[in-house]
Amino acid sequence: MNKTTIENFARLKPVIFVLPILLLILIAVFLGSENALNQASYPQVQKEYFYEINHEWSQFPGLEHNLTQLGDTLVIMSLLTIFIMYAPRIWEDLIAASLISAILSNILKKIFTMPRPAAVYDQDSFVIMGRTLTGSNSLPSGHSITIFATITIVMFAFMPKKMPRKILWFLSWIIVGLFLVSTRVGVGAHYPLDTIVGGIVGYISAVLGIFVNRKYNLWKWIRNPKYYPFFIVLFIVCSIILIVKISKENLPVFYFPLISLLVSLYIITRIYVRKVYTKK
Repeated sequence: MNKTTIENFARLKPVIFVLPILLLILIAVFLGSENALNQASYPQVQKEYFYEINHEWSQFPGLEHNLTQLGDTLVIMSLLTIFIMYAPRIWEDLIAASLISAILSNILKKIFTMPRPAAVYDQDSFVIMGRTLTGSNSLPSGHSITIFATITIVMFAFMPKKMPRKILWFLSWIIVGLFLVSTRVGVGAHYPLDTIVGGIVGYISAVLGIFVNRKYNLWKWIRNPKYYPFFIVLFIVCSIILIVKISKENLPVFYFPLISLLVSLYIITRIYVRKVYTKK
């Protein structure tokens, strides 16, 4: 499995940056043409779409509240812990992508300082689920960046070789990603363009992570079993955090990463113990 991911990542060319950059340019041109590159007009130019998406998602409160949690780094990455043992290259690139996405997210939020929907619209006019966010850090959506950075790594890791399947695979993941990030509008935390821009930034972060790791191989230590004790401790800590989350909210979505962590903890512990005894 790890060989497959390495080969797939090695096939990627810089041309895959063209589409996301073009999309960002088109969004900028659209906002510029609407004179919406400012805090006052940006929320208004997409007000209608915000209310529509928010209303549609409000009909499925339980589903949206669960799905939006996948934008939490702990939740979505815990689902992939099994790959540390069987396809560590995914995690090498994922860590690089996560660091890049965190930097880009903080920089862009400070540059744009767009107010959250709850700071602009009447809070009684739309559905707010969870904590009411009223800051000036709406653009881009951090949850959307996390979701797209993660699914982009997985998407390219297992990309089919034949073109028809490759196109279908790519489109399927993009659709799933857009569906997930739309929940940020559903819970009243972001505008539609926040999530789209966040998704594009997440995609770019993932691709940058792949290219950076391919050139410098900074995280190759992950594949070395002698560092498994670090991951054992990490899995235990993450499991405890998820258990605390479950005790507070008891959302079904938290059980899946918890199960993934516990299974991965068992497997990685077993592998490490066997290697220790084999050396003896």
